[in-house]
Amino acid sequence: MSVVFKKTEGLTEKQTHYCPGCTHGIIHRLVGEVLEELGVLGKAIGVAPVGCSVLAYNYFNCDMHEAAHGRAPAVATGVKRVLPDNVVFSYQGDGDLASIGTAEVIHAAHRGEKITTIFVNNAIYGMTGGQMAPTTLIGQKATTAPEGRKKELAGMPLKMSEMLSTIDGAVFVERVSVHNVANIRKAKKAIKKAFEVQIEGKGYGIVEVLSTCPTNWGLTAPEAMKWLEENMIPYYPLGNFRTPEEGK
Repeated sequence: MSVVFKKTEGLTEKQTHYCPGCTHGIIHRLVGEVLEELGVLGKAIGVAPVGCSVLAYNYFNCDMHEAAHGRAPAVATGVKRVLPDNVVFSYQGDGDLASIGTAEVIHAAHRGEKITTIFVNNAIYGMTGGQMAPTTLIGQKATTAPEGRKKELAGMPLKMSEMLSTIDGAVFVERVSVHNVANIRKAKKAIKKAFEVQIEGKGYGIVEVLSTCPTNWGLTAPEAMKWLEENMIPYYPLGNFRTPEEGK
């Protein structure tokens, strides 16, 4: 009997700690599948952040480092420069990358570091209890914004993909989502392309993945998927912002 579906070798047997309805698990699987399909699991090195995915080193079946909050791009830079033949990636949430780690990711992209970043944007601080993040939408409620984010107090939510796409060293920038099957397939394609860009030595690549946080959004899993589609995608449009083939 032929095998129709099986767990990717890119993930360990460890059960994840994520809340029901959280899409970190889907994103983990996509990264694991891509590393396996590209045949680079044996030389892949991941850098875990501080945040909901702080324990990612337990889940990816490759060598992993833990970084201080926001410093994953800096750690990944050091690893890649010491081991240039390895495939190095950081896996970061929006609190980690778009807040305390903004400088690290911008300068890694500016230098054109040959690393890959998987950036998970769920528009809120998940691990620490639902505080407002740089990516929290206008009007979206958080524990530190009980009446909803206000532009005059907190400014507009950061659009990291658009910002990074203006940097020459960032040769591949794409925003995807995993709220339905069609978009999960597109997300995997983008993640694979980002790793291929690194393997081909072209420069820095980042894939922003819109994700859900039912627990801190106060929604059921199906409601969270719908909320993402109706609220996040209009502000954070999906698509490719920069790719080597277009000569941008």
